Amino acid sequence: MITINRLARALLVALALGARPAAAQRQALSARVDSIVTAALRIGGMSVAVVWGRDTVTMKGYGLADVENDIPATAQTVFRIGSITKQFTSAAVMQLVEHGRLSLDDDITAFVPNAPVHGRRILLRQLLNHTSGIPSYTDVPDFDRVARLDLSHDSLLAIIAPDSLLFEPGSHFYYDNTGYYLLGMTIEKIAGLPYAEAIATQLFTPLGLGSTAYCSPSGIIKHRAQGYGVRRGQPMNAEYISIDLAFAAGALCSTVGDLVKWTNALSSGRVVSVASFTRMTTPVELPSRRKMTYGFGLEAGQLDSHRMISHGGAINGFSAHLAYFPDDSLTVVVLANSSAPTGAIALNIARAAFGLPLQVGPVLPKQMPTPPALRAKLVGDYLLMQPNGSRVSATITQQGDVLQLQIAGGPARQLLYQGEATFAVDGMGPARVYFDVVGAIATGFQLDAGGRPLEAVRH
Repeated sequence: MITINRLARALLVALALGARPAAAQRQALSARVDSIVTAALRIGGMSVAVVWGRDTVTMKGYGLADVENDIPATAQTVFRIGSITKQFTSAAVMQLVEHGRLSLDDDITAFVPNAPVHGRRILLRQLLNHTSGIPSYTDVPDFDRVARLDLSHDSLLAIIAPDSLLFEPGSHFYYDNTGYYLLGMTIEKIAGLPYAEAIATQLFTPLGLGSTAYCSPSGIIKHRAQGYGVRRGQPMNAEYISIDLAFAAGALCSTVGDLVKWTNALSSGRVVSVASFTRMTTPVELPSRRKMTYGFGLEAGQLDSHRMISHGGAINGFSAHLAYFPDDSLTVVVLANSSAPTGAIALNIARAAFGLPLQVGPVLPKQMPTPPALRAKLVGDYLLMQPNGSRVSATITQQGDVLQLQIAGGPARQLLYQGEATFAVDGMGPARVYFDVVGAIATGFQLDAGGRPLEAVRH
């Protein structure tokens, strides 16, 4: 019997030598993938691809693509991929930049005159890396009502036009679907075509991505999965959302096979130049010198010692995750027609491939002593920006040698130092607070509680 650590070493050696891993090694890892996925499957189905170098370890479906009609999920099942769409939009923009038809330093109002910039100059690069400060239309208070409407571009932008910018462009990071909506409008302006046609012409057709499409509900898309949710503990068909509202921020659907093909093409210079791909995968650095994980439509990070480029996606009834490990030539894709934790599943599959322990449950934060000099820089009053654009008070206080965070008069929660001006928050699970320290004082912080990160500035 091959242990997972021996399996990982054998696979790495085989790849380094340019050889195909032995059938027994592939089968052992494939069985481990089966175990990880089936343990997480609750409703509907999933499709999974694990491709290591030139070797397909597994590419298959689990569960049901259509629960009502008992149609199994397969490797050919087409799922909505949500925000994985953003890397396609980003790549299309970068192609136009390479062809001299755009510049990353162009002002968005050159292409979308009614963009809600409030008199500021907002660059295309700031839309790509979520530093524009424009509020996200998906954060408006009545979004559930808006989500069902097939709005024109002007009507969509009018929803957020009255809201001020969340911050000065380029100064902070805020994950923003409006930015990618505006980029889609820019592509339409330059191409003279609707986004769905432009993206197919620029990307899908030349790359042979025959199962990737703008996921129009009226179009005929073979092998399309149905989306599911849960209400009062019972499975249900997903709530409707206008795919035109998702647009260039999240309107595409695809298969695991097409996403592997896409990743290979994008990372090898066949979609954009190697220099452009490097730019897409280089995290933005804020003026405070805090590096984010986000580049242009892609995130860069690490899993243990393995460099990782990834992005997730979620849209009503669907979730998705695509992770690529460039130094290991490993691609993992997990697509689901439910709110299954595809990100956690994909990373556990990668851990299994690398011989790392699987993550079961939340990771407990470290508890390191906070340096006194750092504590003095962080204490003070801040304004924390909410998803709807409003601001609430956030206070950092010191009790003995412990820092505490209090938001909007709520309970004071202990901050647990993790190193490098980063803290966990006691009682808030995976939440992390990242402070921007400039000189002798913190100018602000980011609160990431697992959803959309919230930015705070010193008051």
